[in-house]
Amino acid sequence: MKKIGAFVIVSILLVFGIIFSISVGSVNVPIQDIIEALFTKETGSVGIIRNIRIPRVIMGVLVGANLSVAGVLLQGVMRNPLADPGITGISSGASIVVMLIMLYFPKNTHMIPFYGFLGGMAACFMIYSLAWKKGITAVRIILAGVAVNAILGGVSSMMSILNSENLAGVLNWMNGSLGKKSWNEVKVMILYTGIGLVLAMPLAKSCNLLALGDKNAKSLGMNPNLHRILISLVAVFLAGVSTAYAGVISFVGLVVPHVARLLMGSDHKVLLPFAAILGSFVLVLADTLGRTVTAPYEIPVGVIMSVLGGPFFLYLLRKGENNYGS
Repeated sequence: MKKIGAFVIVSILLVFGIIFSISVGSVNVPIQDIIEALFTKETGSVGIIRNIRIPRVIMGVLVGANLSVAGVLLQGVMRNPLADPGITGISSGASIVVMLIMLYFPKNTHMIPFYGFLGGMAACFMIYSLAWKKGITAVRIILAGVAVNAILGGVSSMMSILNSENLAGVLNWMNGSLGKKSWNEVKVMILYTGIGLVLAMPLAKSCNLLALGDKNAKSLGMNPNLHRILISLVAVFLAGVSTAYAGVISFVGLVVPHVARLLMGSDHKVLLPFAAILGSFVLVLADTLGRTVTAPYEIPVGVIMSVLGGPFFLYLLRKGENNYGS
């Protein structure tokens, strides 16, 4: 009952968060205008709601779910609650490739999600190649991920310096932003998210077995290395396409799975869908704060998540409530 109650509460919070995010901004609009925007022509505030705010909020829901599920999968693969797409270098790999496309091949921006996935895959390949030594262990993956992340971070900084004159167009994206998203981008993201989540949910059993340790998993007929690679591929896909559209958004894939595990336990059959809903709510709320706290100026959602997510995660660590594997 406790878990069902948590699902219901978070789902209600997400619905209210979506409505609140659509209604507030430079121009506050009542709920009846939001309903009207769904059925009438695009005039006045209705056009703002339909073409700017609703696509932005939907993108926040999708990216939040993707990054949270990717974080849960990576933590399951590595049996470490500190693993996430940012720390392990996957987000950095995706962001570098997307930056290359934006800066040098702007005509190919329609393929950005695919390129983001390729960049994440390249980073993941580097990590697993460095971590492989008669098999893969969680500790080596983490260490290799931190090293690859540092290298790719340096490459990203070098690209920023070399292209400082042309960087204005991608600056918001680099800081993690949900702004200026079109309906076409949202439709493509819905497709990618649907594919990623459909692939992720059946992997819950594999994550549960990996949490028992490689020896126990092998005794139950599982190939730990093969399943680690499969789970990682899905996590890379979710994180890569999200980074391609929204930039690098830190701590969603780290804090949300951690909080979800405290509330729901470590059964991934429950943890994965709950983390998706919670991640959507957290990112929509963070984006709303970024749009309203310093209005008329806007703070990118990636900056908001770094400012709020870092201290909150430190609080969780200090509290000492780490239920991973319990």
